[in-house]
Amino acid sequence: MKSSGQGTAVAVARAREVWSDPGLRQRLRETARYLTTTEVHTYAFSVAANAILSFFPFLLLMFSVTERQLHSKLMSDVLVDLLRDYLPAGQDFVINNLRKMVWAHGGIKIFSLAMLLFSSSGVFLPLEVALNKVWGIPKNRSYWGNQIVSLALAFGCGALAMLSVAATAGNQYLISSVLGDFGNNVVVRGFEFGIMKIFALIAGVLIFFAIFYVLPNGSVPFRPVLRAALITGVVWECCKYLYILSLPLLKLQDVYGPFSISVTLMFWAFLSGLLLLGGAHLSSTRNSEELATL
Repeated sequence: MKSSGQGTAVAVARAREVWSDPGLRQRLRETARYLTTTEVHTYAFSVAANAILSFFPFLLLMFSVTERQLHSKLMSDVLVDLLRDYLPAGQDFVINNLRKMVWAHGGIKIFSLAMLLFSSSGVFLPLEVALNKVWGIPKNRSYWGNQIVSLALAFGCGALAMLSVAATAGNQYLISSVLGDFGNNVVVRGFEFGIMKIFALIAGVLIFFAIFYVLPNGSVPFRPVLRAALITGVVWECCKYLYILSLPLLKLQDVYGPFSISVTLMFWAFLSGLLLLGGAHLSSTRNSEELATL
């Protein structure tokens, strides 16, 4: 108990030391000012609109792969659990309609892939311009250069998401195989949920890192970008729950009626874009400060 108390005291003292760092407070103020500029909001709204366009085709392809190509009920169930956890509203409506569309004729999947490829460039194009400005990179990629990088990032992010689902399903299968009849125990289900969250958080951090590191049209430092991806992933996870808790206060259903689900997702995509750009800006100011001390 004594060592545990000492460890807590050390952690609290370390947190106070970090927060009392004037450089950190200065970086946070600069990032807050950056997030209030009109161009950042323009980038975030553009990212949000295209993210919504690509979100549903991406989910449709994920369900199609797990249910029709891999025939894995466990992976499909993991995907459903992830959607229930990550969608801020309308989970049952979205899941039920996606599953109906999965078993429709094959042309829908072809169109979904085409829409995903088209809308992904709309997500990454404004992000590249914003990240280039953050890192002081004067020249953006050409249109076709951005298209190639956007497609690579889209497939990479999709692969990371699918690996996260597969890893979660594999671990849940091992747990159920070992425990047998005890697999439906509440504690076991909580443990499985924890595993799902860990793999999802790792995939999220890696996706943020890929965007921060690959998308700028120039060389960016590895360690500050990795640190920014880790912080952004954790903050994004926390903000998601805060956003879900605040939804009853916003009363979007009263204002938008049947369109409230789309508005809820759009607003969350906008906030996610702001968090992403804020994380990139914070990492760039930290790197500039480190270079200044050399």
